[in-house]
Amino acid sequence: MSNRSALVAVTIAFLVGGIATLALRPHAPASEPSEASGEAPVRWRMPTAFATHLPALGDNAPWVSERIAAASGGRVRIDVFDPGEIVPALNIVDAVRDAKVPAGYTWLGYDQGKLPASVLFGAVPFGPEPWAFTAWWYEAGGRELAEEIYSPLGLKPILCGIIGPETAGWFREEITSLDDVRGLKIRFAGLGGKVLQELGASVTLLAGGEIFQALEKGAIDATEYSLPNVDQRLGFDRVARFNYFPGWHQPFTAAHMVVGLGAWEALRENDRALIETVCTAGVTHKLARAEALQGAVLRSFEEGPVRTLSLPPDILAELERVTGEILAREARANPDFARVLAHQQNFADEYALWRNLAYPKSER
Repeated sequence: MSNRSALVAVTIAFLVGGIATLALRPHAPASEPSEASGEAPVRWRMPTAFATHLPALGDNAPWVSERIAAASGGRVRIDVFDPGEIVPALNIVDAVRDAKVPAGYTWLGYDQGKLPASVLFGAVPFGPEPWAFTAWWYEAGGRELAEEIYSPLGLKPILCGIIGPETAGWFREEITSLDDVRGLKIRFAGLGGKVLQELGASVTLLAGGEIFQALEKGAIDATEYSLPNVDQRLGFDRVARFNYFPGWHQPFTAAHMVVGLGAWEALRENDRALIETVCTAGVTHKLARAEALQGAVLRSFEEGPVRTLSLPPDILAELERVTGEILAREARANPDFARVLAHQQNFADEYALWRNLAYPKSER
């Protein structure tokens, strides 16, 4: 582990350890609030885009729900529903906006077709590390910018989880040049999908629960989805041998609790503070859990038949070049996208002064 990784891990552990230790079983009903409190109970339904049995990616929403119930003595309860139980995985923001549910837990990038700037709040190819994104979100105006963009839609986005890089994807055949990408049928999300499309791939977006069957039956040749432990749980290693790194398309992946403004404004001030505070804890919890789980999974891949490989430098360089073109094109087409991108890049330039001096490079 590098010095930087150790510092991040210690910081995360300290923050997570400071959160209330009372834990309830996932999806278990909270204890009933005391009638003597005089405060009306809050009962929300919250669909999530990620299956709750998936470690680090999906189990954070129940974790947040349980901590909110525990800290409120059961007076505030947010019941979590798996993808498809009440809302399809890719339509959660629409459901909240239409007031079908008061809140949802999702990746904002799924809405890039309707709200182009949304993807920048979810993941940016060749973008910041997860802790740099949280610095921009909490301390450099990112949260306020997101609230300004989502407010006209009647929505409040609350950062409620983050993970580090995903894998670059699972492929049936080895990738040795960009010629191998042309004509490739691949499941990809976000701006990374647009980059691969520009390079000649046939890109489709599927919800997590649909990917294995599509890959197994040959409807797609390759896929990206999440962390190695998540992808293994979904069975990708059983049908695709070549697992590539680094996750250039999503160096961070942010998850947000999206709340309808009507439901938010109906809350007492202390309940709003509670939800935001627990979501902040959820950010540290999700990142800590994600970082802790990957090494063992990658070690198990060494036993075969999976091959974990790095994308060749010339391919990465071309992916980065095309990413720059895609970002510039999207910015020209949409003022909000341009505003968010410029805001992120200005912060990145300033943050680099600190990052490049403060953190030692390590070959380990």
